[in-house]
Amino acid sequence: MAHGEQLTRYERGLEKMSEVYGVDVTEFIAPLGDLGRYMVEFPYADIYSRDGLAWRDREIATVAMLTALGGREPQLRVHLQAALNAGLTPADLEEIIIHTIIFAGFPTAINALNLLHETLSAQHGSQVR
Repeated sequence: MAHGEQLTRYERGLEKMSEVYGVDVTEFIAPLGDLGRYMVEFPYADIYSRDGLAWRDREIATVAMLTALGGREPQLRVHLQAALNAGLTPADLEEIIIHTIIFAGFPTAINALNLLHETLSAQHGSQVR
């Protein structure tokens, strides 16, 4: 992009989404058509790009919400990795998951903790604590 040119909402969102996930997401998003554009523009150009919360803090909130909601394991897996990319440790993520027990109960926390362990084993070969 030439100096001084302003990014479109889509381009700004695509850059932020790629930063969050730690990989270029263009090939994943392109086949999704309008759905992909919505995924890029609203969450990443409009929300993740806002001032007020650091990326790390946004991932804390996202992991906690996806854990508490349950049934969103594919998205939780992606955001567990994004949280690691944002500087959270496996122990931090375990503590966030444990904290959700108060409000969402044991089943969702157990599922999230198992997913965290699977994610760490598959991607890093490490264990929590």
